[in-house]
Amino acid sequence: MVRDGRRWWLPSAVADGLDPEEGRAGRTRRTARDWFVDFSCFLLAVLIGLTAVDSLPHEQDLPRVVAVTDQVVGALACAALWLRRRRPLGLAVAMIPVSVISNTAGGAVVVALFTLTVHRPFRYVMWVGGAQLALIPLFYWLRPDPDLAYPAIVVFAVLLSLSVVGWGMFVRSKRQLMLSLRDRARRAETEARLRAEQAQRLAREAIAREMHDVLAHRLTLLSVHAGALEFRPDAPREEIVRAAGVIRESAHEALQDLREIIGVLRAGDSDDAGRPQPTLAALDALVAESREAGMRVTLTGQVVDPAAVPASVGRTAYRIAQEALTNARKHAPGAEVTVTVTGGAGQDLAVHVRNPPPEGEVPHVPGSGQGLIGLTERAALAGGTLRHGPTPDGGFEVRAHLPWPA
Repeated sequence: MVRDGRRWWLPSAVADGLDPEEGRAGRTRRTARDWFVDFSCFLLAVLIGLTAVDSLPHEQDLPRVVAVTDQVVGALACAALWLRRRRPLGLAVAMIPVSVISNTAGGAVVVALFTLTVHRPFRYVMWVGGAQLALIPLFYWLRPDPDLAYPAIVVFAVLLSLSVVGWGMFVRSKRQLMLSLRDRARRAETEARLRAEQAQRLAREAIAREMHDVLAHRLTLLSVHAGALEFRPDAPREEIVRAAGVIRESAHEALQDLREIIGVLRAGDSDDAGRPQPTLAALDALVAESREAGMRVTLTGQVVDPAAVPASVGRTAYRIAQEALTNARKHAPGAEVTVTVTGGAGQDLAVHVRNPPPEGEVPHVPGSGQGLIGLTERAALAGGTLRHGPTPDGGFEVRAHLPWPA
C-alpha cells in the first residue's frame, strides 16, 4: 500500500498499480505530481504556439482566414491537453489532422504523441506516430518555413518526433519495471506467508500425532483398570482404592493432553506409532549426544525431578532444546552453547538456549527458519510462549516459558 505522504510525488498510474485497492475504488485521481506535469505540458504547448503565432506574418501568401483558423485550432488543441490522461489514444488520433491544419498546435501534437507512448502499447504509437511522420513533408510543402530550407525543417521535425517517442518509451519501461518489482515483492511476501502457514500446519499435525499416542496410553490404562473393577467387584479394598486412583490420575492426564489438541487437525496415521516420545528426562542424553558430535554444551539449572514434569510439557521443552542445539551446530559451529532449564510445579518451566557468535566466517547454510516457526506454534499450543533472536554481542538465543500446573 502506498502511503498518503508519498503518493503525491508518484504518477497516478504508478500509484494505482502499487495500491490496487485504491485503484479499484473508482476513477483514477490525479496526484499533485500529475497536476504539476499537466500544467507544465499545457504551458509548454502554449509557449510553442505563441512562438508559431509570431512567425505567421512572415509566411508568404498566407490568407488571413488560414492564419485565424490556425490560431483557433492551436488554442483548442492546447486546451484539449487536459484530457490527455483519460483519452491518450483519441487525443493523439485527433492531432493527426490538426498537425496538417495548424502550425500553432505543434506543441500540443508533440505532447499528445508523448502521452500516447507512455500510456499505450507500442503498436498504437507505431500507427499514430507513423501517420504524423508521413504528414510532416506534406505540411512543410504546403507551408514552407520562412527561416529554414525545406530539407532541413523536415529532418528537424522528424528527429524531434522520434526523440519524443524514444523518451516516452523510456518513461513507460521505467514505470513497468517499478510495477514488476512491486509485483515480485508481493509474490515473495505471499509465498513467505504460505510457507509459514504450512509450517504451522505441519507442526499441528506432528503435535496431534504425538498427543494421539499419549491419549491412547492414558485411555488404555483407564480402560484396563475400569475393566478390572467391573469383573472383580469382590476385590480387596486396597486394590479397589489403588485402581480408582490410577483411573482418576489417568483421566486427569488425558484431559490435560486433550486441551492441547483442541482445534488441531490430525492428518493421517503416524509412522512412529508406539514409539516412546522424548520427555524432559531425556535432556541429559540429548546433551551427551551433542557433546559426542563435537559440540561444547553446558547444561545448567536442571530441574530437580524431571520425571514430575507433565509429559506434554517435558516433550515440548525437549523439542525446543533439540531444535536450538541443531541451529547452533549449523550456524555457529565451534561456539559453546548454554542450555538452562528451570522451574517447578505451579510455575513456568523456562528453557533458555544461548550461543555466542561463531568464530570466523561460517559458510552459508540453507534454511528459511521454518523450524523456529514450528517451535513457536508448538509452544503456543502448549499454552506457553517462545521468543528467539540475535543477542547484542552477535550471538543467538531461544527463550521459552511453558506452563507447569501444580
